[in-house]
Amino acid sequence: MPIIDLARAFGGIPVTGTITLWADDPAAGADVVAWCRLRGQELVDVSPLPEGGEAFVIRRLV
Repeated sequence: MPIIDLARAFGGIPVTGTITLWADDPAAGADVVAWCRLRGQELVDVSPLPEGGEAFVIRRLV
């Protein structure tokens, strides 16, 4: 589900802007990396969340 949420929200992000996706899905890391690669976007940062899961910062390049 996190990738679907990311894809829905991403259209509203201006080029060079960033969005942060919080996910507690263990598969999210691999999914976000693949999504960025396939869509030509930049994964800027991944950091753990205090309550579990990870925060992914993605920059819109195109």
